[in-house]
Amino acid sequence: MLDVLTVAVGALGGISLLVGCVGILTIMTISVNERTAEIGLLRALGATRIQVLILFLSEAVVLAAIGGLAGMALGAGGAQLIRVFVPALPVHTPLFYILLAEVLAAAIGLLAGVLPARRAARMDPVEALREE
Repeated sequence: MLDVLTVAVGALGGISLLVGCVGILTIMTISVNERTAEIGLLRALGATRIQVLILFLSEAVVLAAIGGLAGMALGAGGAQLIRVFVPALPVHTPLFYILLAEVLAAAIGLLAGVLPARRAARMDPVEALREE
């Protein structure tokens, strides 16, 4: 019974990661579109393509890490509620899995941020400034 429950929770977690990946991709794409003039100004002032790429990738990773922390807080809180209402059920949150989940969330953010960050890094400064 507990194995089936574990697989079901894992499947829900996988679906949540996929939804989070799409959400971060969307947010970062909108961010690049909204900040075209800022990207052009950064590039015109001497920022390299790599610096712009790192800027947007780090934003995606931080966004995903914050989402991972929020999800872990909800999960740990839910586990504590289950422990209170069903004391016979062995519920615990191992530190290894908490750290693994946070690393996985950051990796998902990195993966989701690659395309928007590459698009931002490849912008021509003159064209980006002209768009605004």
